[in-house]
Amino acid sequence: MDKKQKHRTIIFYKDYFQAFFEKQNKKVKAKIVWTLEVIEDLQRIPETYFKHIENTDGLYEIRVQAGSDIFRIFCFFNKGQLVVLANGFQKKTQKIPKSEIEFALKIKTEYETEK
Repeated sequence: MDKKQKHRTIIFYKDYFQAFFEKQNKKVKAKIVWTLEVIEDLQRIPETYFKHIENTDGLYEIRVQAGSDIFRIFCFFNKGQLVVLANGFQKKTQKIPKSEIEFALKIKTEYETEK
């Protein structure tokens, strides 16, 4: 049985994502892992799971919903294929808190400076 072709590879930058992931319960972790697999496997990712953040230079959000809890994980592309995961947070309001976007952009800049 051959492994199906992945459309993108997700990499983690430093431990920003890991720190967020570790704090979640088992059910949320399972849903995050499932969502990341969808993003790697599907050629066209439904907006339900993945969306560009308006007015940012290449920042995207991975959208995870576990029951009534909604989570956002920031990411960006590197060389078209790699999705680099930055920070994540639990969404409690309609708008993404500006501080979360600023933090994700800071991580993106840090990543781009280092590579």
